[in-house]
Amino acid sequence: MINHARAQPPQAADERATLTGFLQYQRETLAWKCAGLSAGQLRQRAVPPSALSLLGLVRHLTEVERSWFRNVLAGEQSPPPMWESDERAEFDVAPADPAAAFAAWHEECARSRDLVDAAESLDITGTYGGEAFSLRYVLAHLIEEYARHNGHADLIRERLDGTTGE
Repeated sequence: MINHARAQPPQAADERATLTGFLQYQRETLAWKCAGLSAGQLRQRAVPPSALSLLGLVRHLTEVERSWFRNVLAGEQSPPPMWESDERAEFDVAPADPAAAFAAWHEECARSRDLVDAAESLDITGTYGGEAFSLRYVLAHLIEEYARHNGHADLIRERLDGTTGE
């Protein structure tokens, strides 16, 4: 089992602190699942024909952070990451540089935290496809997105080196 300290979400806090605490916990879980692996291990696909890899998940979640927080909530028109050549390009990790991918992910997570911190309430909205989404919805959705992919990451990590853990 990997020994990795993650900040536990607050057990008795307001809604914003609870949601942001759980999202940060999920982010730290992904980092934990990737810790200590070589570039080759990070690129290794789960099982054929799946394209899932730990590095692909990091790249995918970078794009999820960017699109929901910057583009939807903040109304930016930020371009996709350099690896986004088509809809599933984040999972094509053969030529990918893990250090660059993790740097982009950390940068995007920091931008997301800044946008959330600056929001006057969880009721602010942004639009996507002509529909309104509140900050509350986006935080809950990101928690779900990370939790689902952390389940994948847990199985991939176990396959790579037998390491397990919550």
